[in-house]
Amino acid sequence: MSLIVMKFGGSSVGDAERMKRVAKRIVERKQAGHSCVVVVSAMGDTTDDLIDLSKQIYDGAPPAREMDMLLTTGEQVSVALLSMAIHNLGEQAVSYTGWQSGIYTEPVHAKARITDIQPHRVLKALEQGNVVIVAGFQGMTEAGEITTLGRGGSDTTAVALAAAIKADLCEIYTDVDGIYSTDPRIVKVARKLNEISYDEMLELANLGAAVLHPRAVEYAKNYNVTLVVRSSFTYNEGTNVKEEAVMEQGIVVRGIAYDKNVARISILGVPEKPGQLAKVFIALAEEQIDVDIIVQSGVISGSADFSFTTTLADREKALTVIEKIRGDIGYREVTSEVNLVKVSIVGAGMVSTPGVAATMFKVISDLGISISLVSTSEIKMSCVVDNTNLTEVIRALHTAYGLDTTEHAFVGGPEDRR
Repeated sequence: MSLIVMKFGGSSVGDAERMKRVAKRIVERKQAGHSCVVVVSAMGDTTDDLIDLSKQIYDGAPPAREMDMLLTTGEQVSVALLSMAIHNLGEQAVSYTGWQSGIYTEPVHAKARITDIQPHRVLKALEQGNVVIVAGFQGMTEAGEITTLGRGGSDTTAVALAAAIKADLCEIYTDVDGIYSTDPRIVKVARKLNEISYDEMLELANLGAAVLHPRAVEYAKNYNVTLVVRSSFTYNEGTNVKEEAVMEQGIVVRGIAYDKNVARISILGVPEKPGQLAKVFIALAEEQIDVDIIVQSGVISGSADFSFTTTLADREKALTVIEKIRGDIGYREVTSEVNLVKVSIVGAGMVSTPGVAATMFKVISDLGISISLVSTSEIKMSCVVDNTNLTEVIRALHTAYGLDTTEHAFVGGPEDRR
């Protein structure tokens, strides 16, 4: 007997029939002798629908605390219905919210981090023979406030729980049957990876690949959680995420990711003196604004320009922060851009292979597209470009790096092979 954590995303439980299919799959594992903890997201578009409803009620950005109270209801619906579906198949099941499961977070709304898990109630329910259904994406502060972990946070719930209860395996079920070399909805001949390293997967997740949440990969790496990504619609073998992965012969770039949630902010005419950058980024950090790529130009006539990227949601907030410190910095003006996309290539073998960067630059240039910003590390390279030709860029890069296959990727339910 083994202890398994199974996580099902919103598309996997999107309606009553899919919910029943997931319940059947869980019961099969239970009846095969395994103990099962199941983490579930909100059904289908429930979270988006709740956000839209809040916009009809409140002008502007609603209070963060109340948004967390609202959005966590989506997962509560899912866990209760899935528990009922399992009962209907003759097995014992019990559903818990994040806070009932002992998941504690920092006191930050909308994107809290898990600080501790006290899974006593979960373990006791398992000992009593139950399938334990846990609401993903949510937790509670020490003061008893409900929090959410940010979009995709159910992955983090699953992996963190797996670490806390010392599960033998954590399976992430989604609408694709593994991790692909790029988004299979854009590139139908994307390459399915049998395995990928934690580091490569973490880069892809941070760079926009939506199949796994970055914090979930961090937990898996830090606690050595055995992690598999597979489809909830088929029984195909999935992708193993592990410490080291075998590289395919001749494949240097393992994956191509993109992120459309990008805004560029440029601060122009900053007087050249020590501490200017520190003042800007300390002010942004104090407002919990994440910053990604940072580029500074050379000093001309005693002043410099620099640019950075942030999320679209943080753009206005960042502009407000920079305006507040204008007197302290003494810059000439601030500009911002949207309608951008960050396109990235990832691969552990890139650092020792000449020409990888040149290929990326040439592919983008041949499409007549200008590159705004560039960022590199040992295993990744990112370019910020105009969003207009995203599909063409991804497909051209995928072909240029030899990632195309002769098989079509599997996406969606059994009837959706395309």
